[in-house]
Amino acid sequence: IMKGFIMVKIDCLGLICPLPLMKVKSNIHLLNEEDVLVFVVDHSCAVSNISEFCRLTNLLYHVEEPLNGIWEIYVSR
Repeated sequence: IMKGFIMVKIDCLGLICPLPLMKVKSNIHLLNEEDVLVFVVDHSCAVSNISEFCRLTNLLYHVEEPLNGIWEIYVSR
């Protein structure tokens, strides 16, 4: 059992850029060391923008495409 682990899924479906990235920026303060935020997006530009933001701010991220055209971006510290 992972103590303190929280995974929060944030629905960004239908939001066009830069709204998904703004959701990342406004929710990133919620992250403790072991927490994960999952942003669900349906625009490829959101994947690029969020990935670049994570690189620039030294956040860990992982992208999956569970459905064609739907991406889940896992963000942690």
